Amino acid sequence: MSNRADVVIIGCGEAGVFASYELTRRCPNLKVIVLEQGADIYSRTCPIVQGKVDHCIQCKTCGTMCGFGGAGAFSDGKFNFTTQFGGWLTDYMDSKEVMRLIHYVDSVNVHFGATEKVYSTFTPEAIALEREALKYDLHLLQAQCKHLGTENNLRILANIYEYLKERVEFHFHTAVEKIEVLPDGGYRLCTGKEDFDCTYLIAAPGRSGAEWFASQCKGLGIPLINNQVDIGVRVELPAKVFQHITDVVYESKLVYRTKQYGDQVRTFCMNPYGHVVAENVEGINTVNGHSYSDPSLQSENTNFALLVSNRFTEPFNEPYRYGKHIASLSNMLAGGVLVQRFGDLVGGRRTNSHRMTKSFVHPTLKAAVPGDLSLALPKRQLDDIIEMIYALDKLAPGTANYDTLLYGAEVKFYSSRIQLSHELETPMPGFFAIGDGAGTTRGLAQAGASGIKVAQVIAHRLESQN
Repeated sequence: MSNRADVVIIGCGEAGVFASYELTRRCPNLKVIVLEQGADIYSRTCPIVQGKVDHCIQCKTCGTMCGFGGAGAFSDGKFNFTTQFGGWLTDYMDSKEVMRLIHYVDSVNVHFGATEKVYSTFTPEAIALEREALKYDLHLLQAQCKHLGTENNLRILANIYEYLKERVEFHFHTAVEKIEVLPDGGYRLCTGKEDFDCTYLIAAPGRSGAEWFASQCKGLGIPLINNQVDIGVRVELPAKVFQHITDVVYESKLVYRTKQYGDQVRTFCMNPYGHVVAENVEGINTVNGHSYSDPSLQSENTNFALLVSNRFTEPFNEPYRYGKHIASLSNMLAGGVLVQRFGDLVGGRRTNSHRMTKSFVHPTLKAAVPGDLSLALPKRQLDDIIEMIYALDKLAPGTANYDTLLYGAEVKFYSSRIQLSHELETPMPGFFAIGDGAGTTRGLAQAGASGIKVAQVIAHRLESQN
């Protein structure tokens, strides 16, 4: 006997959370079931975060990637008000609508405790910074940004969870194994323990469910479109080096086109006074960064990613697997995340424990193992990253210092995108796909916006039927 609902949502990361919120707000009598392979917001744990181990032990379900809040729950909570980056929603609707949805998501966050402080690239100081960057062919992307903070981000999500748990039927530790189409319309979600039937299906699988979702779409005959994969490193250096930038815009999205190959390299996820952290993506250890709002939790370093964008053409059609393979090489060499001093990399020397003790920059990720990134990353991407570091050194002198730390690999997996309407509906009626795992977004703001959009579409259809 299956459990019947009006709407079933697969996954409760940022997209699934906001779809749930908007559905219950607009249609309070609707039966909404959320299926999530991870735990609720209070039960999500990671042995590394708790200090019990110094390396990933391959938990069956990754506590940092899965559960209420998804991969964004343990991020430092950067919320960007822009369509220039963070997703591809403008492929489905005009930019004004996307920005309206983003601002609406922000208003919900504020209601549940988010800050109202906004950093902007439109201030006189930011405009002067943009002009200075252009001297060195560095392009500062335009955006407003809120920094929620890792600890505040969790608190906001806990507040939203308290609101939703009285209105939504959550099934945690429940992984969907298969999506089936019902003969009389609607969909069935098979979990191996219990089946769930619904009229409307919203797939918000998150980054950890991206490959699974792509395989389900293939089985259902839904066309897939390859997305890019970004490969690079996480840079860690003294916070003072970038202070004149982070004090103005907090997170600077700087884009550079290399002279050697013509490839695009960009800064991503900048964390002033932050910490470098490891994360597990389907058994592969990659690196990321966090930053706290509480000064007592901050470090003396700033970290950010340098990513080289790679978009593939036919016949190659598995960029996700390619990115995982690159990351697995550093795992093979270091047993996890690898770290190297910039001077050692340029000089063709492997960083070892002895050389690391001489470094003036102290790594915030203690579990990282000194090694040689040139044995893990492809030469082209590594050349691009080195060229970008020298370009950044002109804008922020000290970036190319010998002791600047590079962690690898940082890989941003972009899920295969599927054919969607402007309402984010698949070719199968009543079946919607949202968030990072569906390849439509990349970040908190647009992920939340995609959830709101689909919930409003479903609510409008239900209103039209009554």
